[in-house]
Amino acid sequence: MADILIIDGDISFATQLEADLLRHGLPAASCNCLARAMGMLHMGNYKIVLIGDGLPDGDCLDFLATIREIPSFPEVIIISRNRDPDVVEKAIENGAWNYMIKPPNMQRLLVHIHRIIEYQTEKSTTGVPISLRREGIIGNSRLLLACLDTVAQAAATDSNVLLFGETGTGKELFARAIHKNSAREKKPFVVVDCAALPDTLAENLLFGHERGAYTSADHHSIGLIKQADGGTLFLDEIGELPISMQKVFLRVLEGRSFRPVGGVKEVTSNFRLLAATNRNLEEMVQREEFRRDLFYRLLGIQIQLPPLRAIAEDINELACNFIRRHCQRMKIEGKGFSSDFLDALMQYDWPGNIRELMNTIEQAIAQAGKEAILYPRHLPKTIRAQLARRALGNATDTQSEQETEILDADTFPDLKSHRKQQILELETQYLKNLMRITLGDMEQSCRIAGLSRARLYALLKRYAITKP
Repeated sequence: MADILIIDGDISFATQLEADLLRHGLPAASCNCLARAMGMLHMGNYKIVLIGDGLPDGDCLDFLATIREIPSFPEVIIISRNRDPDVVEKAIENGAWNYMIKPPNMQRLLVHIHRIIEYQTEKSTTGVPISLRREGIIGNSRLLLACLDTVAQAAATDSNVLLFGETGTGKELFARAIHKNSAREKKPFVVVDCAALPDTLAENLLFGHERGAYTSADHHSIGLIKQADGGTLFLDEIGELPISMQKVFLRVLEGRSFRPVGGVKEVTSNFRLLAATNRNLEEMVQREEFRRDLFYRLLGIQIQLPPLRAIAEDINELACNFIRRHCQRMKIEGKGFSSDFLDALMQYDWPGNIRELMNTIEQAIAQAGKEAILYPRHLPKTIRAQLARRALGNATDTQSEQETEILDADTFPDLKSHRKQQILELETQYLKNLMRITLGDMEQSCRIAGLSRARLYALLKRYAITKP
């Protein structure tokens, strides 16, 4: 069976390329549209996808991420006539193995294909070490496992590591996992919160001071950098490091030596550097908010942590873990949750990511009290309100589309009648969603809707809506 799938709108090109590959002992299949390609990818076990242009049902870049999420996890080479450097850059950033100009040089294409085969063979025989200690990292989504794969690689080296990710994605957890799986695991793991470093005390905290360095310095103090000697120094939110400290720290990073405040002798510290940020350091460099030389010095192994909305399949496992953890901490009986509760968690965007989910679970447990099962009504009001608005919006959009299809000039209503009908339907749908999300809890329903209990009862009666 073929391991290579060619997707190209030019049938003659795809057929010729398929024949050329076969002559080199590489069986391939081909198709000329994305719809058919997706079916073939799901049914087959393709390891390599060669995707071109001229497709009638979409652009290859728009489907790149989708293709790479296929269960066989194929690598993708783009073969296109488009020579725009921005397009090439976007393709690589979105996960393409390489970008080649059509018609491709056959020898170069074969080199790339054989490199992919070697890479996939090595990856299948090694993979993420079974003994990798996760240090509290939960989940088994493909994106998360890819990050753990990089953690394993980073732990086996002593290179600098830069972790990127939104607030709440678990950057410190991943940093600790790298440390705990490295040769430095028995040495200190020292965290420096760059966002909390005051300009006036930054040098003192990082480098320490000698006795008598200033009026109140009545004893010798060891700074955080020296405390990390032999271990790992983790600079959290390094994008917040004061610009005045960036040049000083660059020197420390290059020589692993520094002079404590008030000291005359250089002090050395053999630390391994890990850094994390939720900001775009490259853009900060362009705006001269971050030193270019320090930026390049930090670039070693890079790990991009996914936001929770991108790994929603992990929410169930995360929720179960957080519920168990919070119940144990509160010394209460364990709780379960309804399918509606999980649905609500899956539908929410989680701008605060895993940290927000953990806090939300804690609030839901507290709200549930002695109830054994968590329901959507136990979620914070802000989350329930957002989900209600979204559900109402989706229902309205669908209904509007249906109405647009069936209306014509003869049946189109006058404005007054239309307004009355729309208000009636909107209120009906809103109240149904409100009752569903709160499970008929009138007190919470009144708070969300901003209505008195009497007014809410009157509306429910008018529209013949019953509590679930």
